[in-house]
Amino acid sequence: MYLDFFNLKREPFNITPDPDLLYLGPGHKEALAAIISGVIRRKGFVEITGEVGVGKTTIIRSFLSRIDKQNVRAIYIFNSNISFKALLRTICQNIGHIPQSDDASEMVNQLHMILIDEYKAGRNVVLIIDEAHNMPVETLENLRMLSNLETSTDKLIQIVLSGQPEFSEKLNVYTLRQLKQRIAIRVKILPLSRKESLEYIKHRLKKSLIKDTHPFTSGAMNIIARKSYGIPRIINIYCDNCLVTSFGNQQKNVTSKVAREIIAEQEGGRQVGQGWAIAFVTALVVVAAAGLFYLKNGLSFPVQVSSINDNKPDVPVSVASSVKTVRPEPAEAAAKRIGKADLEGSSLNGDSQVKKVARRGDTLAKLVTETYGSFDPKLLELVKQRNPWISNIDVIQEGAIIYFPARDR
Repeated sequence: MYLDFFNLKREPFNITPDPDLLYLGPGHKEALAAIISGVIRRKGFVEITGEVGVGKTTIIRSFLSRIDKQNVRAIYIFNSNISFKALLRTICQNIGHIPQSDDASEMVNQLHMILIDEYKAGRNVVLIIDEAHNMPVETLENLRMLSNLETSTDKLIQIVLSGQPEFSEKLNVYTLRQLKQRIAIRVKILPLSRKESLEYIKHRLKKSLIKDTHPFTSGAMNIIARKSYGIPRIINIYCDNCLVTSFGNQQKNVTSKVAREIIAEQEGGRQVGQGWAIAFVTALVVVAAAGLFYLKNGLSFPVQVSSINDNKPDVPVSVASSVKTVRPEPAEAAAKRIGKADLEGSSLNGDSQVKKVARRGDTLAKLVTETYGSFDPKLLELVKQRNPWISNIDVIQEGAIIYFPARDR
């Protein structure tokens, strides 16, 4: 929604892994090189670990976008919480074969024959398992069987295991000692340094800007680089919200003030609890009633409203004064206002909708799945239409009220 305003051809800080916007910090370069080297040299197992949000999946997507599809068959497993049998079926099906048996040993034998044919044809088969820390120990233990599928000189299948740091701890389990010994290449992706974080922001903007008009001030970038602790996903969230807020204020530059406010909101420093909101509304009602009383009786003097928060100074408000909105309406307030107006004009009855209050860390996809029992892009779009105030489905502010309409049958 802010692309034209900031002369952007695409969203520079979308949190989905986009290989076109890939910034290669030292750790990312090493991880990508490790995958490429491990596959080309047929090393068998490659392990990539890193904290949440450092860019592991982006590295994998970048690798997949670079491979020669004529010579490399890549199988990408993003739901790693599966049994070994299910994994074998998935591998066979992705190579274009139907498993001839439901027995694990028979499927391994069949896969062995398939891989030999692929090897003779000059093709390399790569199995990439993302979120490997979620894979059951039993499935991981059986993975070593695949490492035995080899010729006298080369492994017939290359396996890339990508996961959070706890995956490395998981491999220390005694039953997985044989698998751990078979891992030929290990790389850990570290968070970006302060300098690298600044380069990351500039890189994504350069790739997205139509004109060379940098929307972020140096002060704002420095604050974001410091407070994101080098995690690319957090940088993306901060920068995207800064652009949204600056667009809402019709400010061409993202200032240090905006950056601080966004970071405070994301960290929970500016979130309004229900009790605080009720007290604030009650105070406004009292002020309005007092104002009407004095106006009706021909009296006129300013009404003093004490700040609800003891840490903030009292603000004098005149009954006759007008109020100008400087910042966009808070998400939870917008949700209540828009949601209420939307429901008043709707034909849905009271039993055809669900109202939920977002918790910290919620995404719209997560809430849709919890509410309807399954995820469907159409359901996601339906909920977005019901709650037009949602600008970023991956960052739902805590305390926001979201309405879930009836699911079409």
